Amino acid sequence: MKKKDRVNRFIEYFSKNLPEAKTELEYNNAFELTVAVVLSAQCTDKRVNIITKNLFKKMPTAEIMASSSVDEIFTLIKSCSYPRNKAKHLFGLSNMLINDFNAKIPNNSKDLQMLPGVGRKTANVVASVYFDIPSMPVDTHVFRVSNRIGLVNSAKTPLDCEMQLLKIIPKDLLNIAHHWLILHGRYTCKARKPNCSVCGVSSSCKFFNKKKFC
Repeated sequence: MKKKDRVNRFIEYFSKNLPEAKTELEYNNAFELTVAVVLSAQCTDKRVNIITKNLFKKMPTAEIMASSSVDEIFTLIKSCSYPRNKAKHLFGLSNMLINDFNAKIPNNSKDLQMLPGVGRKTANVVASVYFDIPSMPVDTHVFRVSNRIGLVNSAKTPLDCEMQLLKIIPKDLLNIAHHWLILHGRYTCKARKPNCSVCGVSSSCKFFNKKKFC
């Protein structure tokens, strides 16, 4: 099967079966989403939602977080992965927002990446999810699933994967396709043991068909 046909099959299936896919992170505004995405690095969304429920009660704005301390933030997020580093990032992020961005989350990926703890993936998530800017953030799920299915040609890095996906997925579907890939990777195409028996795109999946004929 040609890659173009594989991509069309992927889009056709998920458009029908997951038409309203969205992030599982819980947030009320751009600041909360940015904080949640920073916390989500190597941490489950479920755990992040538990942490932010209390964190946002105590520190609902950049101003309040900036007036706190790394230690105070650490105490509130210590159940996530790498809490000390993330506490430093959030403290620096909130202070930069106050000093350089009028306490507002930038609405473009370039400025977002200036914030401590915000790399390309995190910036693209915020740009895509909150500002509806066509983007393809590549996390471990997106990277794994795209390579397994064969939507990309053996991408070696997240950036390579992102660039390939940007070329093959229609611009108006990029944002929801990002969620399709994440959710498929999280619940079906798992890292250690993909559940191919319930996968709706296994018939066009390179990994599945290679395994079947080995």
